[in-house]
Amino acid sequence: MKTSWRTYFVVLLAALLLCQPQAVLAAGVPPPEPTPDVRFGAVEAWMEPAAAAAVRVGWDRLLIDWYKYQPDAPEEWVPSADDDARVNTALAAGREMVLLLRGTPAWATDGPERASPPRGLHFPVAANSNLWANFVRRVLKHYKGRVSRYIIWNEPDIAVGDGGAQFNGSIEQYYRMVKIAWLVARQEDPQARIHLAGLTYWHDAVNGRSPFLQRYLAVAAADASARANNFYFDAATLHIYFRPQSVFDIITMHREFLAGYGLTQPIWLNETNAAPFDDPLLPWPNPFVYVTMQQQGAFVIQAFALALAAGAERAAVYKFAEVSGSLPGFDYYGLYRTDMTARPAVESLRAVTTHFAGVRTTSFVAWPTHYIVHLDRGTLVTRVLWARGPQPVSLRLLPTAGAGKAVLYDQFGVRRMQLLADREGTYKLALPGADCSRPRTDCVVGGAPFLLVEEMRRTPAAAGKPGASLTPANGQLLSSVKRAAHAAPPPLRTPQRAAHKRPLARHPLHLTAGAQSGSLARSR
Repeated sequence: MKTSWRTYFVVLLAALLLCQPQAVLAAGVPPPEPTPDVRFGAVEAWMEPAAAAAVRVGWDRLLIDWYKYQPDAPEEWVPSADDDARVNTALAAGREMVLLLRGTPAWATDGPERASPPRGLHFPVAANSNLWANFVRRVLKHYKGRVSRYIIWNEPDIAVGDGGAQFNGSIEQYYRMVKIAWLVARQEDPQARIHLAGLTYWHDAVNGRSPFLQRYLAVAAADASARANNFYFDAATLHIYFRPQSVFDIITMHREFLAGYGLTQPIWLNETNAAPFDDPLLPWPNPFVYVTMQQQGAFVIQAFALALAAGAERAAVYKFAEVSGSLPGFDYYGLYRTDMTARPAVESLRAVTTHFAGVRTTSFVAWPTHYIVHLDRGTLVTRVLWARGPQPVSLRLLPTAGAGKAVLYDQFGVRRMQLLADREGTYKLALPGADCSRPRTDCVVGGAPFLLVEEMRRTPAAAGKPGASLTPANGQLLSSVKRAAHAAPPPLRTPQRAAHKRPLARHPLHLTAGAQSGSLARSR
């Protein structure tokens, strides 16, 4: 993305969601827990719902396997009582559940079960022979009123030859499946929204293919009816791991793909994380990137901040908890281990759900030595700051206009100090440098971030485009960015420029880590 270069470090980008009003309580009555901000999620939070509620996770994702709901015939319907309970528990806690549909049963396909496209995609959506349409229809009817967002499959950009493929059909067949789901949704539940599958980006980049979304949009554009129907999807989805800067770069890239066709659908970051190697209970002795548990916490803060800066509508960490039976020696991403002990990054997610909540507008500046993401939260302002390289960075910051008290929190949400302006009216702050000392790290995660939270004496109006509707109903995010003078725009790391991306061919899970990504993930 081309950006104008300036010496100032804040430019406004708009995204308005109103904060929840606080009720006036009688003396001695504890205030209620704040409603979670639906934009900040954790995948598989349903595994530990009490912990998810305590961390104020705003949304979750649940896998719906077609082969389990209709295992032997199209007349069957075996909905999962466990899935129903997980959805209901999430809703009771104020946590939205998003469903991911996948897994063709053997009777519905001519290819291998689960990964193959179903038969009958060429039939009208009302025809009994359109097996996929009938399944989607039954799912929508079953969850209507409880679920309004459905993701169609998972990571179709992983080709069969890459290893870990979850969809072995053509891009034309995938387009047809999305279109059918969209048409059925409009008939059965006008409130339902259809999301494209999460894309890894790097599986295409490493293997010399054009990005999947680019190819998908080209196929859709050839359909004469697509443009009048918003290309038959309501949101795009990404899965981005290990390097926070790539969160910003890849989201921005995919937004430009959409803009090339005049599309403005929101982008969700459904999976992001950096698995640590140094967990004594679940060690990863031979990682392709050395990330410590402390750095995992830093990654969570940085990735969520940069997702907002790039205009993502929502973001979620993958994943909230590990399944039982996990064995040492692999890349485990869970914030909670199998015994429900917490990794430090749990507190980083809590810091996000606490100090990012209610954000109305976001601005971002890349300085040569550090990043600053500015979150306008109405009555509060949060600035997220971290060093880009190994050297500490000393800053002098002007208070936000109209701000009163300013408190500094670390990456785990621990209050460090109240900041007072010096005689020149500035805050002094030192950012620790990144740990770049281990092999294959390349400063992959920046230094430990700080969160500077200011209380506003008055609530400024949220900025936005004239006439823009910035409401909780649509959650629209509008992006713009500034870079400091002399700051080279950080490049999107390609396999040729980043050695740590090269192991993708031999270890295809390291950039996806998503729902059943390859044989290793299936064993967990």
